[in-house]
Amino acid sequence: MDDDVEDTAALDLVVIGSGGAAMAAAIAARGAGKTVALVEHATLGGTCVNVGCIPSKTLLAAAGARHSALGNPFPGAPTWSGGPVDLAALVAQKDELTSRLRQAKYADVAVAHGFEVRSGHAHFADPDTLLVNDQPLPARAYLIATGSEPGDPQLPGLEQVDWLTSTTAMELVELPESLVVIGGGYVGMEQAQLFAHLGARVTLVGRLAPAAEPELADTLRQVFADDAITVLEDRAVAVEQTDSGRVVVVTASGRRPSGARLLVATGRTPRTNGLGLDAAGVKTDERGFVSVDAAQRSSNPRIFAAGDVSGAPQYVYVAAATGRVAALNATDAAGPRPATVDYTGLPAVVFTRPQLASAGLSEIQALAAGHRCDCRVLDLADVPRALASRDTRGAIKIVAAADTGQVLGVHAAAEAAGEIMLAATYAITAGMTVDDVADTWAPYLTMAEGLRIAAGQFRNQMPTSCCA
Repeated sequence: MDDDVEDTAALDLVVIGSGGAAMAAAIAARGAGKTVALVEHATLGGTCVNVGCIPSKTLLAAAGARHSALGNPFPGAPTWSGGPVDLAALVAQKDELTSRLRQAKYADVAVAHGFEVRSGHAHFADPDTLLVNDQPLPARAYLIATGSEPGDPQLPGLEQVDWLTSTTAMELVELPESLVVIGGGYVGMEQAQLFAHLGARVTLVGRLAPAAEPELADTLRQVFADDAITVLEDRAVAVEQTDSGRVVVVTASGRRPSGARLLVATGRTPRTNGLGLDAAGVKTDERGFVSVDAAQRSSNPRIFAAGDVSGAPQYVYVAAATGRVAALNATDAAGPRPATVDYTGLPAVVFTRPQLASAGLSEIQALAAGHRCDCRVLDLADVPRALASRDTRGAIKIVAAADTGQVLGVHAAAEAAGEIMLAATYAITAGMTVDDVADTWAPYLTMAEGLRIAAGQFRNQMPTSCCA
Protein backbone atom coordinates (compact mmCIF):
# COMPACT_ATOMS: atom_id res chain seq x y z
CA MET A 1 0.00 0.00 0.00
CA ASP A 2 1.04 3.65 -0.35
CA ASP A 3 3.14 5.16 2.46
CA ASP A 4 0.48 7.79 3.19
CA VAL A 5 -1.99 5.10 4.27
CA GLU A 6 0.43 3.12 6.45
CA ASP A 7 -1.16 4.36 9.66
CA THR A 8 -0.23 2.26 12.69
CA ALA A 9 -3.68 2.99 14.14
CA ALA A 10 -5.38 1.66 11.04
CA LEU A 11 -6.95 -1.75 10.85
CA ASP A 12 -5.60 -4.12 8.23
CA LEU A 13 -9.07 -4.67 6.77
CA VAL A 14 -12.53 -3.18 7.16
CA VAL A 15 -15.37 -5.19 5.67
CA ILE A 16 -18.72 -3.60 4.82
CA GLY A 17 -21.38 -6.24 5.41
CA SER A 18 -21.73 -9.27 7.66
CA GLY A 19 -22.99 -12.10 5.43
CA GLY A 20 -21.18 -15.12 4.02
CA ALA A 21 -18.54 -13.21 2.05
CA ALA A 22 -17.86 -10.84 4.95
CA MET A 23 -17.57 -13.57 7.57
CA ALA A 24 -15.30 -15.71 5.40
CA ALA A 25 -13.10 -12.69 4.72
CA ALA A 26 -12.81 -11.78 8.39
CA ILE A 27 -11.99 -15.36 9.40
CA ALA A 28 -9.34 -15.65 6.66
CA ALA A 29 -7.75 -12.33 7.61
CA ARG A 30 -7.70 -13.18 11.29
CA GLY A 31 -6.17 -16.56 10.44
CA ALA A 32 -3.37 -14.65 8.76
CA GLY A 33 -2.85 -12.55 11.90
CA LYS A 34 -4.48 -9.39 10.55
CA THR A 35 -6.75 -6.92 12.35
CA VAL A 36 -10.31 -6.76 11.05
CA ALA A 37 -13.63 -5.05 11.69
CA LEU A 38 -17.00 -5.64 10.06
CA VAL A 39 -19.55 -2.85 9.61
CA GLU A 40 -23.24 -3.76 9.39
CA HIS A 41 -26.04 -1.20 9.10
CA ALA A 42 -28.91 -3.70 9.29
CA THR A 43 -29.22 -7.22 10.70
CA LEU A 44 -26.14 -9.33 11.40
CA GLY A 45 -25.73 -12.25 9.02
CA GLY A 46 -26.72 -10.89 5.62
CA THR A 47 -29.06 -12.60 3.20
CA CYS A 48 -28.43 -16.32 3.71
CA VAL A 49 -29.31 -16.74 7.36
CA ASN A 50 -31.92 -13.98 7.60
CA VAL A 51 -33.97 -13.91 4.40
CA GLY A 52 -32.38 -16.40 1.98
CA CYS A 53 -31.09 -19.95 2.19
CA ILE A 54 -31.95 -20.91 5.76
CA PRO A 55 -35.49 -19.49 6.06
CA SER A 56 -36.56 -20.52 2.57
CA LYS A 57 -35.28 -24.07 2.92
CA THR A 58 -36.87 -24.64 6.31
CA LEU A 59 -40.24 -23.44 4.96
CA LEU A 60 -39.75 -25.58 1.85
CA ALA A 61 -39.08 -28.57 4.10
CA ALA A 62 -42.31 -27.89 6.00
CA ALA A 63 -44.32 -27.54 2.80
CA GLY A 64 -42.67 -30.65 1.38
CA ALA A 65 -43.57 -32.69 4.46
CA ARG A 66 -47.21 -31.71 4.02
CA HIS A 67 -47.14 -32.46 0.31
CA SER A 68 -45.46 -35.83 0.84
CA ALA A 69 -48.10 -36.79 3.36
CA LEU A 70 -50.89 -35.83 0.98
CA GLY A 71 -49.31 -37.77 -1.88
CA ASN A 72 -48.05 -40.72 0.15
CA PRO A 73 -47.32 -43.58 -2.32
CA PHE A 74 -47.61 -46.23 0.42
CA PRO A 75 -51.34 -46.82 1.15
CA GLY A 76 -50.48 -49.37 3.81
CA ALA A 77 -48.89 -46.63 5.93
CA PRO A 78 -51.41 -43.74 6.04
CA THR A 79 -49.94 -40.37 7.03
CA TRP A 80 -52.58 -37.69 6.61
CA SER A 81 -55.88 -36.84 8.24
CA GLY A 82 -56.29 -33.30 6.88
CA GLY A 83 -56.21 -29.90 8.54
CA PRO A 84 -55.42 -26.31 7.60
CA VAL A 85 -51.91 -24.87 7.46
CA ASP A 86 -50.92 -22.61 10.35
CA LEU A 87 -48.57 -20.34 8.43
CA ALA A 88 -47.98 -18.07 11.42
CA ALA A 89 -46.67 -21.05 13.41
CA LEU A 90 -44.36 -22.08 10.57
CA VAL A 91 -43.01 -18.54 10.21
CA ALA A 92 -42.43 -18.33 13.98
CA GLN A 93 -40.51 -21.62 13.83
CA LYS A 94 -38.49 -20.26 10.92
CA ASP A 95 -37.72 -17.03 12.82
CA GLU A 96 -36.56 -18.99 15.87
CA LEU A 97 -34.14 -20.98 13.71
CA THR A 98 -32.71 -17.91 11.98
CA SER A 99 -32.28 -16.11 15.31
CA ARG A 100 -30.46 -19.10 16.81
CA LEU A 101 -28.15 -19.50 13.81
CA ARG A 102 -27.48 -15.76 13.64
CA GLN A 103 -26.12 -15.96 17.18
CA ALA A 104 -24.26 -19.27 16.85
CA LYS A 105 -22.82 -18.88 13.34
CA TYR A 106 -22.19 -15.14 13.22
CA ALA A 107 -22.09 -13.32 16.57
CA ASP A 108 -20.37 -16.15 18.46
CA VAL A 109 -18.00 -16.83 15.56
CA ALA A 110 -16.90 -13.19 15.50
CA VAL A 111 -16.05 -13.38 19.20
CA ALA A 112 -14.22 -16.69 18.78
CA HIS A 113 -12.05 -15.37 15.95
CA GLY A 114 -11.49 -12.01 17.58
CA PHE A 115 -12.95 -9.47 15.21
CA GLU A 116 -15.40 -6.67 15.92
CA VAL A 117 -18.78 -6.18 14.28
CA ARG A 118 -19.73 -2.50 14.36
CA SER A 119 -23.26 -1.26 13.85
CA GLY A 120 -23.59 1.71 11.54
CA HIS A 121 -23.85 3.06 8.02
CA ALA A 122 -20.64 3.01 6.00
CA HIS A 123 -19.87 5.15 2.98
CA PHE A 124 -16.78 6.39 1.18
CA ALA A 125 -16.05 10.09 1.32
CA ASP A 126 -13.15 9.81 -1.13
CA PRO A 127 -10.89 7.05 -2.52
CA ASP A 128 -9.01 6.72 0.78
CA THR A 129 -11.63 7.48 3.43
CA LEU A 130 -14.44 5.32 4.78
CA LEU A 131 -16.90 6.98 7.14
CA VAL A 132 -18.98 4.93 9.58
CA ASN A 133 -21.77 6.99 11.07
CA ASP A 134 -19.89 9.97 9.61
CA GLN A 135 -16.70 9.12 11.54
CA PRO A 136 -13.53 7.96 9.72
CA LEU A 137 -12.60 4.30 10.13
CA PRO A 138 -9.05 4.03 8.76
CA ALA A 139 -7.83 0.78 7.25
CA ARG A 140 -5.11 -0.35 4.90
CA ALA A 141 -7.76 -1.99 2.70
CA TYR A 142 -11.52 -2.17 2.43
CA LEU A 143 -13.84 -4.93 1.28
CA ILE A 144 -17.38 -4.35 -0.01
CA ALA A 145 -19.53 -7.39 0.82
CA THR A 146 -23.01 -5.90 0.95
CA GLY A 147 -24.76 -8.61 -1.07
CA SER A 148 -27.84 -8.24 -3.23
CA GLU A 149 -31.58 -7.80 -2.89
CA PRO A 150 -34.68 -8.67 -4.92
CA GLY A 151 -34.89 -6.60 -8.08
CA ASP A 152 -37.75 -4.44 -9.31
CA PRO A 153 -38.60 -5.23 -12.96
CA GLN A 154 -40.32 -1.83 -13.35
CA LEU A 155 -43.44 -3.31 -14.93
CA PRO A 156 -46.19 -0.80 -15.70
CA GLY A 157 -48.74 -0.83 -12.89
CA LEU A 158 -46.49 -2.64 -10.42
CA GLU A 159 -46.12 0.46 -8.27
CA GLN A 160 -49.88 0.38 -7.64
CA VAL A 161 -49.78 -3.13 -6.17
CA ASP A 162 -48.64 -4.41 -2.77
CA TRP A 163 -46.37 -7.03 -4.33
CA LEU A 164 -44.26 -9.60 -2.57
CA THR A 165 -40.60 -10.49 -2.96
CA SER A 166 -38.95 -13.71 -1.84
CA THR A 167 -38.09 -11.82 1.36
CA THR A 168 -41.53 -10.45 2.24
CA ALA A 169 -43.32 -13.63 1.14
CA MET A 170 -41.59 -15.50 3.95
CA GLU A 171 -43.02 -13.07 6.50
CA LEU A 172 -46.68 -13.74 5.63
CA VAL A 173 -48.71 -15.13 8.52
CA GLU A 174 -51.79 -15.98 6.49
CA LEU A 175 -51.73 -18.24 3.47
CA PRO A 176 -53.08 -16.45 0.39
CA GLU A 177 -55.91 -18.26 -1.36
CA SER A 178 -54.10 -17.75 -4.68
CA LEU A 179 -50.76 -16.41 -5.84
CA VAL A 180 -49.24 -15.32 -9.16
CA VAL A 181 -45.45 -15.63 -9.39
CA ILE A 182 -43.53 -13.69 -12.04
CA GLY A 183 -40.24 -15.42 -12.81
CA GLY A 184 -39.36 -19.03 -13.62
CA GLY A 185 -35.81 -19.09 -12.26
CA TYR A 186 -34.70 -20.81 -9.08
CA VAL A 187 -36.38 -18.33 -6.70
CA GLY A 188 -39.65 -18.31 -8.65
CA MET A 189 -39.76 -22.10 -8.85
CA GLU A 190 -39.03 -22.60 -5.16
CA GLN A 191 -41.54 -20.00 -4.03
CA ALA A 192 -44.24 -21.26 -6.41
CA GLN A 193 -43.92 -24.81 -5.18
CA LEU A 194 -43.63 -23.71 -1.53
CA PHE A 195 -47.00 -21.97 -1.60
CA ALA A 196 -48.63 -24.63 -3.77
CA HIS A 197 -47.57 -27.35 -1.34
CA LEU A 198 -49.00 -25.32 1.53
CA GLY A 199 -52.35 -25.23 -0.26
CA ALA A 200 -52.48 -22.01 -2.32
CA ARG A 201 -53.52 -21.99 -5.98
CA VAL A 202 -50.42 -20.86 -7.85
CA THR A 203 -49.79 -19.54 -11.35
CA LEU A 204 -46.22 -19.00 -12.55
CA VAL A 205 -45.50 -16.60 -15.41
CA GLY A 206 -42.14 -16.98 -17.13
CA ARG A 207 -39.92 -19.56 -18.74
CA LEU A 208 -39.53 -22.46 -16.34
CA ALA A 209 -35.97 -23.44 -15.36
CA PRO A 210 -34.35 -21.38 -18.15
CA ALA A 211 -30.80 -22.42 -17.24
CA ALA A 212 -31.51 -26.15 -16.88
CA GLU A 213 -30.78 -28.89 -19.36
CA PRO A 214 -33.90 -29.20 -21.55
CA GLU A 215 -34.50 -32.83 -20.57
CA LEU A 216 -34.61 -31.85 -16.90
CA ALA A 217 -36.70 -28.72 -17.44
CA ASP A 218 -39.29 -31.00 -19.04
CA THR A 219 -39.35 -33.05 -15.84
CA LEU A 220 -40.08 -29.94 -13.79
CA ARG A 221 -42.87 -28.92 -16.18
CA GLN A 222 -44.59 -32.25 -15.57
CA VAL A 223 -44.01 -32.04 -11.82
CA PHE A 224 -45.52 -28.56 -11.67
CA ALA A 225 -48.51 -29.78 -13.67
CA ASP A 226 -48.93 -32.67 -11.22
CA ASP A 227 -48.78 -30.14 -8.37
CA ALA A 228 -51.63 -28.16 -10.03
CA ILE A 229 -49.32 -25.19 -10.59
CA THR A 230 -50.34 -23.37 -13.77
CA VAL A 231 -47.23 -22.45 -15.75
CA LEU A 232 -47.53 -19.78 -18.45
CA GLU A 233 -44.20 -19.65 -20.27
CA ASP A 234 -44.81 -16.11 -21.38
CA ARG A 235 -43.38 -12.68 -20.58
CA ALA A 236 -45.13 -10.38 -18.09
CA VAL A 237 -45.59 -6.90 -19.56
CA ALA A 238 -47.90 -5.14 -17.07
CA VAL A 239 -49.72 -5.51 -13.78
CA GLU A 240 -53.25 -4.40 -12.89
CA GLN A 241 -55.40 -4.48 -9.77
CA THR A 242 -59.12 -5.13 -9.93
CA ASP A 243 -61.79 -3.34 -7.90
CA SER A 244 -62.09 -6.45 -5.74
CA GLY A 245 -58.38 -6.30 -4.89
CA ARG A 246 -57.13 -9.17 -7.05
CA VAL A 247 -53.90 -8.73 -8.98
CA VAL A 248 -53.84 -9.35 -12.72
CA VAL A 249 -50.64 -9.97 -14.68
CA VAL A 250 -50.81 -9.12 -18.37
CA THR A 251 -48.54 -11.23 -20.59
CA ALA A 252 -46.99 -10.50 -23.98
CA SER A 253 -49.48 -12.84 -25.66
CA GLY A 254 -52.45 -11.18 -23.96
CA ARG A 255 -53.18 -13.71 -21.23
CA ARG A 256 -54.36 -12.32 -17.88
CA PRO A 257 -53.73 -14.67 -14.93
CA SER A 258 -54.89 -13.32 -11.58
CA GLY A 259 -54.46 -14.06 -7.90
CA ALA A 260 -55.02 -12.69 -4.44
CA ARG A 261 -51.30 -11.81 -4.16
CA LEU A 262 -48.40 -11.22 -6.53
CA LEU A 263 -44.82 -12.38 -5.95
CA VAL A 264 -42.06 -11.00 -8.20
CA ALA A 265 -38.93 -13.13 -8.62
CA THR A 266 -37.19 -11.76 -11.70
CA GLY A 267 -33.66 -11.51 -10.35
CA ARG A 268 -31.54 -9.70 -7.79
CA THR A 269 -29.70 -6.39 -7.85
CA PRO A 270 -26.52 -5.32 -6.01
CA ARG A 271 -26.93 -3.54 -2.69
CA THR A 272 -24.74 -0.46 -3.26
CA ASN A 273 -26.99 2.53 -2.54
CA GLY A 274 -25.39 5.01 -0.18
CA LEU A 275 -21.91 3.46 -0.33
CA GLY A 276 -20.39 6.40 -2.21
CA LEU A 277 -18.81 4.26 -4.91
CA ASP A 278 -18.35 7.23 -7.25
CA ALA A 279 -16.52 9.17 -4.55
CA ALA A 280 -14.34 6.12 -3.93
CA GLY A 281 -13.47 5.70 -7.59
CA VAL A 282 -15.05 2.24 -7.68
CA LYS A 283 -16.46 1.30 -11.07
CA THR A 284 -19.56 -0.84 -11.62
CA ASP A 285 -20.75 -2.83 -14.63
CA GLU A 286 -23.86 -2.19 -16.70
CA ARG A 287 -26.03 -3.96 -14.10
CA GLY A 288 -24.59 -2.02 -11.17
CA PHE A 289 -22.39 -4.80 -9.73
CA VAL A 290 -18.92 -3.80 -8.56
CA SER A 291 -16.38 -4.61 -11.27
CA VAL A 292 -13.51 -6.73 -9.94
CA ASP A 293 -10.55 -8.62 -11.35
CA ALA A 294 -9.63 -12.24 -10.60
CA ALA A 295 -8.14 -11.14 -7.26
CA GLN A 296 -11.47 -9.48 -6.31
CA ARG A 297 -9.83 -6.03 -6.55
CA SER A 298 -11.96 -3.11 -7.75
CA SER A 299 -10.84 -0.16 -9.88
CA ASN A 300 -9.60 1.41 -6.62
CA PRO A 301 -6.55 -0.70 -5.64
CA ARG A 302 -7.35 -0.36 -1.92
CA ILE A 303 -10.95 -1.50 -2.27
CA PHE A 304 -12.04 -5.07 -2.95
CA ALA A 305 -15.49 -6.62 -3.41
CA ALA A 306 -16.80 -10.13 -2.84
CA GLY A 307 -20.02 -12.11 -2.96
CA ASP A 308 -23.18 -11.11 -4.77
CA VAL A 309 -22.27 -7.41 -4.97
CA SER A 310 -19.25 -8.32 -7.11
CA GLY A 311 -21.35 -10.07 -9.74
CA ALA A 312 -20.15 -13.52 -8.67
CA PRO A 313 -22.52 -16.51 -9.02
CA GLN A 314 -25.15 -16.00 -6.34
CA TYR A 315 -24.47 -18.92 -4.00
CA VAL A 316 -23.37 -18.56 -0.39
CA TYR A 317 -20.39 -20.90 -0.90
CA VAL A 318 -19.22 -18.73 -3.81
CA ALA A 319 -19.62 -15.65 -1.62
CA ALA A 320 -17.46 -17.32 1.02
CA ALA A 321 -14.80 -18.33 -1.52
CA THR A 322 -14.61 -14.83 -3.00
CA GLY A 323 -14.50 -13.35 0.50
CA ARG A 324 -11.54 -15.50 1.47
CA VAL A 325 -9.69 -14.63 -1.73
CA ALA A 326 -10.40 -10.92 -1.33
CA ALA A 327 -9.19 -10.88 2.28
CA LEU A 328 -5.94 -12.68 1.51
CA ASN A 329 -5.17 -10.38 -1.40
CA ALA A 330 -6.26 -7.20 0.38
CA THR A 331 -4.01 -7.91 3.37
CA ASP A 332 -1.03 -9.19 1.33
CA ALA A 333 -1.45 -12.59 2.98
CA ALA A 334 -1.83 -14.56 -0.25
CA GLY A 335 1.88 -14.93 -0.87
CA PRO A 336 3.80 -14.10 -4.06
CA ARG A 337 0.85 -14.93 -6.34
CA PRO A 338 -2.66 -13.51 -5.86
CA ALA A 339 -5.30 -15.91 -4.61
CA THR A 340 -8.13 -16.63 -7.07
CA VAL A 341 -11.35 -18.63 -7.14
CA ASP A 342 -11.41 -21.79 -9.25
CA TYR A 343 -14.96 -22.32 -10.52
CA THR A 344 -14.30 -25.77 -12.00
CA GLY A 345 -17.14 -28.14 -11.14
CA LEU A 346 -19.21 -25.44 -9.45
CA PRO A 347 -22.41 -27.07 -8.09
CA ALA A 348 -25.89 -25.56 -7.90
CA VAL A 349 -29.17 -26.79 -6.42
CA VAL A 350 -32.77 -25.64 -6.81
CA PHE A 351 -34.70 -26.95 -3.82
CA THR A 352 -37.87 -27.91 -5.62
CA ARG A 353 -39.33 -31.39 -5.16
CA PRO A 354 -37.68 -33.16 -6.88
CA GLN A 355 -34.54 -31.06 -6.67
CA LEU A 356 -32.89 -29.66 -9.79
CA ALA A 357 -29.12 -29.70 -9.50
CA SER A 358 -25.98 -29.35 -11.59
CA ALA A 359 -22.19 -29.38 -11.40
CA GLY A 360 -19.80 -28.19 -14.06
CA LEU A 361 -20.74 -27.40 -17.65
CA SER A 362 -24.06 -27.80 -19.39
CA GLU A 363 -24.07 -29.31 -22.86
CA ILE A 364 -24.44 -25.85 -24.43
CA GLN A 365 -21.62 -24.44 -22.31
CA ALA A 366 -19.33 -27.34 -23.16
CA LEU A 367 -19.94 -26.89 -26.88
CA ALA A 368 -19.37 -23.13 -26.58
CA ALA A 369 -16.06 -23.83 -24.84
CA GLY A 370 -14.93 -25.85 -27.85
CA HIS A 371 -15.48 -29.36 -26.52
CA ARG A 372 -16.75 -32.15 -28.73
CA CYS A 373 -19.41 -33.57 -26.43
CA ASP A 374 -20.95 -36.94 -25.74
CA CYS A 375 -23.96 -37.05 -23.40
CA ARG A 376 -26.08 -39.69 -21.71
CA VAL A 377 -29.43 -39.28 -19.95
CA LEU A 378 -30.51 -41.87 -17.38
CA ASP A 379 -34.18 -42.03 -16.46
CA LEU A 380 -34.79 -42.49 -12.74
CA ALA A 381 -36.84 -45.58 -13.55
CA ASP A 382 -33.40 -47.22 -13.97
CA VAL A 383 -32.22 -46.18 -10.49
CA PRO A 384 -33.10 -48.77 -7.79
CA ARG A 385 -33.40 -46.12 -5.06
CA ALA A 386 -36.08 -44.27 -7.01
CA LEU A 387 -37.98 -47.51 -7.63
CA ALA A 388 -37.87 -48.45 -3.94
CA SER A 389 -39.10 -44.98 -2.95
CA ARG A 390 -41.85 -45.13 -5.62
CA ASP A 391 -40.79 -41.80 -7.08
CA THR A 392 -39.17 -42.13 -10.50
CA ARG A 393 -39.77 -38.54 -11.62
CA GLY A 394 -36.57 -37.18 -13.11
CA ALA A 395 -33.30 -38.07 -14.79
CA ILE A 396 -29.52 -37.79 -14.52
CA LYS A 397 -27.48 -36.36 -17.42
CA ILE A 398 -23.72 -36.57 -17.84
CA VAL A 399 -21.86 -34.30 -20.26
CA ALA A 400 -18.48 -35.74 -21.24
CA ALA A 401 -15.68 -34.94 -23.67
CA ALA A 402 -16.16 -37.23 -26.67
CA ASP A 403 -12.42 -37.68 -27.27
CA THR A 404 -11.28 -38.51 -23.72
CA GLY A 405 -14.43 -39.40 -21.78
CA GLN A 406 -13.58 -36.73 -19.17
CA VAL A 407 -16.62 -35.69 -17.16
CA LEU A 408 -17.43 -32.05 -17.90
CA GLY A 409 -20.83 -31.69 -16.26
CA VAL A 410 -23.47 -33.58 -14.31
CA HIS A 411 -27.13 -32.55 -14.10
CA ALA A 412 -30.05 -34.15 -12.29
CA ALA A 413 -33.70 -33.74 -11.52
CA ALA A 414 -34.27 -36.10 -8.63
CA GLU A 415 -35.02 -36.36 -4.95
CA ALA A 416 -31.69 -35.55 -3.24
CA ALA A 417 -30.17 -34.39 -6.54
CA GLY A 418 -28.11 -31.90 -4.58
CA GLU A 419 -26.42 -34.74 -2.69
CA ILE A 420 -25.36 -36.30 -6.00
CA MET A 421 -23.56 -33.09 -6.92
CA LEU A 422 -20.89 -33.44 -4.24
CA ALA A 423 -19.63 -36.63 -5.89
CA ALA A 424 -20.06 -34.98 -9.30
CA THR A 425 -17.98 -31.98 -8.25
CA TYR A 426 -15.23 -34.27 -6.97
CA ALA A 427 -15.26 -36.22 -10.24
CA ILE A 428 -15.06 -33.07 -12.37
CA THR A 429 -12.33 -31.34 -10.35
CA ALA A 430 -10.29 -34.55 -10.24
CA GLY A 431 -10.52 -34.90 -14.03
CA MET A 432 -12.21 -38.31 -13.84
CA THR A 433 -13.52 -39.99 -16.97
CA VAL A 434 -16.87 -41.70 -17.32
CA ASP A 435 -15.03 -45.03 -17.07
CA ASP A 436 -13.46 -43.89 -13.79
CA VAL A 437 -16.90 -43.02 -12.41
CA ALA A 438 -18.47 -46.26 -13.67
CA ASP A 439 -15.69 -48.30 -11.99
CA THR A 440 -15.78 -46.43 -8.66
CA TRP A 441 -17.69 -47.84 -5.70
CA ALA A 442 -21.21 -46.51 -5.17
CA PRO A 443 -23.38 -47.54 -2.20
CA TYR A 444 -26.39 -49.54 -3.31
CA LEU A 445 -29.89 -48.14 -2.95
CA THR A 446 -28.78 -44.53 -2.86
CA MET A 447 -29.74 -41.88 -5.37
CA ALA A 448 -26.04 -41.11 -5.83
CA GLU A 449 -25.61 -44.59 -7.28
CA GLY A 450 -27.42 -43.19 -10.31
CA LEU A 451 -24.24 -41.29 -11.17
CA ARG A 452 -22.33 -44.57 -11.55
CA ILE A 453 -25.15 -46.15 -13.57
CA ALA A 454 -25.36 -43.12 -15.87
CA ALA A 455 -21.58 -43.24 -16.42
CA GLY A 456 -21.90 -46.91 -17.36
CA GLN A 457 -24.22 -45.95 -20.20
CA PHE A 458 -21.24 -44.55 -22.09
CA ARG A 459 -20.04 -48.16 -22.49
CA ASN A 460 -23.40 -49.52 -23.56
CA GLN A 461 -27.05 -48.68 -23.05
CA MET A 462 -28.29 -52.21 -22.47
CA PRO A 463 -30.54 -52.77 -19.41
CA THR A 464 -28.70 -53.40 -16.14
CA SER A 465 -29.54 -55.67 -13.26
CA CYS A 466 -30.37 -54.05 -9.92
CA CYS A 467 -27.05 -54.98 -8.35
CA ALA A 468 -24.75 -55.36 -11.36
